[in-house]
Amino acid sequence: MAERGDGISKLIEKSQQAKEFSYCPYSKFRVGAALLAHDGTIFTGCNVENACYNLGICAERNAISTAVSHGYKNFKAIAIASDMEEHVISPCGGCRQVMSEFGSDWDAYLTKPDGSFVKMTVMELLPTSFTPEDLKKKTLQKSN
Repeated sequence: MAERGDGISKLIEKSQQAKEFSYCPYSKFRVGAALLAHDGTIFTGCNVENACYNLGICAERNAISTAVSHGYKNFKAIAIASDMEEHVISPCGGCRQVMSEFGSDWDAYLTKPDGSFVKMTVMELLPTSFTPEDLKKKTLQKSN
């Protein structure tokens, strides 16, 4: 586990607080996220389940959506919290892809309830992600 740096303890604490608002009557698996913008603003999110399982939203995407709806699109770090004591929480593939939409050179803190964490970059979480830059690349044009 990595050591805590400046402001990271607060970010992890905010992710653990966000977990408390989780709506997870089906899985009982609470997740909270705290997203740090470059200006120091922190946005939080929690997982919100739905009886139609695939309509739920993860905490990470909830926090990112909240930040974007407030005009933020550049992030410094995200902390993710759950109740798992033996392992750090890791974002699902969908969340990794959404995170990569906003750049690959920002940090993710995968935490445990005791505040310990593993620090990774978005690039390390999803090394060959499909990004907005891929849409700008020249593609083969087929004629009919």
